[in-house]
Amino acid sequence: MKLYQALALKFEKPDWANNPEFGLMDSILEKRPDLISMLEGDITRGAKQSNFGRGDAPSVEQVVRAAIYKELKQLTYRELEYHQGDSRICSLFLKIDELRPHSFQVYQKYISMIREENLQRFLVELNRIAIAEGLEDLEKIRQDSTVVGTDIHWPTNNSLVWDCIRESHRLLGHLGEEIGGPGYRDYTKGAKKAYFKINNTKGGDKRADLFKKQLATFTKCINQLSNAVKKKYAYSTKGMILAMEMEKLLPLMRQVYGMTEKRELMGLAVPNGEKIFSIYELHTDIIVKGGRKVEFGHKVDLSTGRSNLVLTCDIHRGNPGDTDLYRPVIDRIAEDYGAVPRDMAADGGYASKANAEYAKEKGIVNIVFNKVVGSLRNRATSPNMETRLKKWRSGIEANISNLKRGFSLSRCNWKGWAHFRAKVLWSAIGYNIRVMTAALVELAVPKKKLRAA
Repeated sequence: MKLYQALALKFEKPDWANNPEFGLMDSILEKRPDLISMLEGDITRGAKQSNFGRGDAPSVEQVVRAAIYKELKQLTYRELEYHQGDSRICSLFLKIDELRPHSFQVYQKYISMIREENLQRFLVELNRIAIAEGLEDLEKIRQDSTVVGTDIHWPTNNSLVWDCIRESHRLLGHLGEEIGGPGYRDYTKGAKKAYFKINNTKGGDKRADLFKKQLATFTKCINQLSNAVKKKYAYSTKGMILAMEMEKLLPLMRQVYGMTEKRELMGLAVPNGEKIFSIYELHTDIIVKGGRKVEFGHKVDLSTGRSNLVLTCDIHRGNPGDTDLYRPVIDRIAEDYGAVPRDMAADGGYASKANAEYAKEKGIVNIVFNKVVGSLRNRATSPNMETRLKKWRSGIEANISNLKRGFSLSRCNWKGWAHFRAKVLWSAIGYNIRVMTAALVELAVPKKKLRAA
């Protein structure tokens, strides 16, 4: 494809010269329309073709370009809408008619429909382009995992009870407005006071007494919600929708009640499998890496190559051990890129005899873990090679830091499990675009010309 030649031509225009990432992606998308086709099925899912109306929905290509622009610029959907008229490079890259920009609701609707499976394919294909351009050789692979937090407050029994009470009364309030019938008793004022008192009480019998009173109020809220749900078929359409939301909330309230009663009143431990950590982001897992602090989110396993490109990005449920994540990465690299690396370096958490043997069977020559225990030994052609790979492995920490700081991935504010996975992959795609651009700019643009620009 010779992307550096296409990029050099785009640098003749000031708009692209000042925004090399968009110049690169514009060149790639023009030469490889199949990348857009990968995401077309998701974007057009459920849409009905019509020859009537204004026909002002964005094209599939515009949606993909808008998602890339939003990720690289780290914009909200509202900011993306504003950039269409404010930024020349935005309108140029998105191919937007100046008189008919699209609203942020339209972009949110279509971008949020793109699924993780197709984003994985998009990421792999982007990396294959980098390999074809000579930016990555797949000779050396390093692996590490990190935690991406979900957008929740720190979960405590007290805060979860208060969230349930507050959410139930929000739904009941909307239902009362809709049906215009008898109102529901509001327990939020007393519950809020109890919530703050519990927060400021450190322990002992006084805290238990406060929890007893709060749970008594909580029981009234559960009964009130249950009674409203039983009458759902007597409501209007909107009332039935609200009742269905209440029906989903009811078992969560009962689960939170059981957790709180068991822990705060009976003094018993609650297994993690029986806990929920947010009534809004139910998919949230509790993650403990080593002896470090507890985090709430999901474990993300990454592998990068010599070029610093993210080659694999896997998001996991639960808290799987790192040793279980080692072999799947080797298989993924071989399946996606048709090559087995010569060198494999990983953190000590991945170390095990079974993993070392598996890597050897697959044809990997130098198998190095940052720390080894027991009789396990690193396999390397020389002590010098082992030391070099250990030092090189530590570079993935910088890759992860760049990914989390540069693409707001320390905490994912996209809602739901499917959108969480999509956001992580969009961030990996945006990061890879920047890495590719930095490497190609060195080839495409002489240093003197770059400084002049």
